[in-house]
Amino acid sequence: MNNLASHQHQRSVLASLPLPGRVGKPSVDDIYPRIFDAILDQRIAPASRFTEESLGDVFGVSRSIIRRVLARLSHQQVVILRPNHRPQVAAPDLEQTRQILHARRLAEHTLVRLACKAPHPRDLQGLRELVDRERQCLDRGERGPAIRLSGEFHLQLAAMAGNAPLAQFLGSLVPLTSLALARHEVKSRRHCAWQEHLAIVDAVENGDVDEAMRLMDEHLDHLEQKLLMAAGAGSST
Repeated sequence: MNNLASHQHQRSVLASLPLPGRVGKPSVDDIYPRIFDAILDQRIAPASRFTEESLGDVFGVSRSIIRRVLARLSHQQVVILRPNHRPQVAAPDLEQTRQILHARRLAEHTLVRLACKAPHPRDLQGLRELVDRERQCLDRGERGPAIRLSGEFHLQLAAMAGNAPLAQFLGSLVPLTSLALARHEVKSRRHCAWQEHLAIVDAVENGDVDEAMRLMDEHLDHLEQKLLMAAGAGSST
């Protein structure tokens, strides 16, 4: 793709980002999921660059608002920010993906065990609603939002555990996993089955620590197998 075609493609992508029918200026919380979803859908491709000005023009907000959104994505290591360079979408390679998944497994074993101790009905209901939103996105073929919601499920479950430092650590890993999923996984596969999430919620609600940990381990096994297989196949072509 030549520079002109690439520029026109990026303008077309950015034009699809604003929230339809919204009245008033969008906030950081409005803009963040739109940009993250576009990255996960690969409408904004891995390793691609863009400008604060272009995003500000699209959303009709100041560069200071866009900087706050990009700072959030940078904190999650989804976007790379460097002085005197345009923001760039991260592109985790196979070894980075392997390390991220290993760290997640260590963290989530402990978090799901803690979450089983005294789950609050309100938190459980929130998890079920999140799983339902994930299912609906998959049914509509909305891959990017489904990947993001899948990650949010794990973060909300971690918040229930009552260990803020460990939940924060997981929060640094989940967005990178989502990015790896978006980059490597075959689109026809359901990256993170909502049925598995629902089964984990049931086990947590019942306070069944062994079952919850078994289900989480199985869930992460499936995730790792799909990701590493797809990433390895991609690196060999």
